[in-house]
Amino acid sequence: MNPSRSVIPIRAYKNMKFVTLLSILVFLFSRADGQPNPVPKARHKYIVVAHRGDHTVYPENTLEGYAATIKDGADYIEIDLRTTSDGKLVSMHDASTDRMTGSKGLIKNLTFEQVEALKVHNKNKQDTAAYRIPTFEEILKLCKDKIYIYIDFKEADATATLKMLKQYGMEKQVLVYINKPSQLTDWRKTDPTMPLMLSMPDSVKDTSAMKKFIDAYHPDVLDGNYNTYNSDMLAFAALVNLPVWPDAQSALEGPSIWDKAISMGLKGLQTDNPPALIKYLEGKRLR
Repeated sequence: MNPSRSVIPIRAYKNMKFVTLLSILVFLFSRADGQPNPVPKARHKYIVVAHRGDHTVYPENTLEGYAATIKDGADYIEIDLRTTSDGKLVSMHDASTDRMTGSKGLIKNLTFEQVEALKVHNKNKQDTAAYRIPTFEEILKLCKDKIYIYIDFKEADATATLKMLKQYGMEKQVLVYINKPSQLTDWRKTDPTMPLMLSMPDSVKDTSAMKKFIDAYHPDVLDGNYNTYNSDMLAFAALVNLPVWPDAQSALEGPSIWDKAISMGLKGLQTDNPPALIKYLEGKRLR
């Protein structure tokens, strides 16, 4: 037993209306590993995750959008990792190439040569530049020591992913978002130290249900939608050293949503507009 784990921060505890001191202590000492895996060292006091990069100007999940995110000063680029039919790791949100390229097909059924030949369209119709679907290798080269990577693990192999991360010395500059139970098992076996992010199910609406979920799956970071949390849940997450960086992106995203997220106690958000969120946080003296 680590004596330091028995110290309960009084201010955080006073803010929790529905969790008893006993339940907190039981939870703290029930985790097999004692502590969540640490995320990469924070560069700012408020974390900004750029959803699919900065696609306010460039297409989502492109090297140009990722480069813009670095220039913005975001903390993480969220990328979607998929595998071509011949085993190449590439980044695209959709399983199909239809929406982004106008060419029908599934990434998993196409060779890398076929994927590389596709042109990614910009929603700005006047932009006729030739954007491509980037490889994981290109992304690592671009981001190393400049920005962290949040890997949304769509269709990929943990061993192959970790091998490439180590090849570029990036294994401590990433976290991995888990989409299904088999991925959680795969990553815990492949690299028990990798910080893994999970979203709680919609049925989790209070601290008691949150505790049960965390105790069952042992996430290292929590995602989800910002409005599924409340101040009690965030206070509990802080007590067990669990970062919560949920999604703020929506058609309504802006200062009213960011104000609400900050007021409830969130210390990080995933956004579709990283330059605007960063400027807002700087105005609040939170960056």
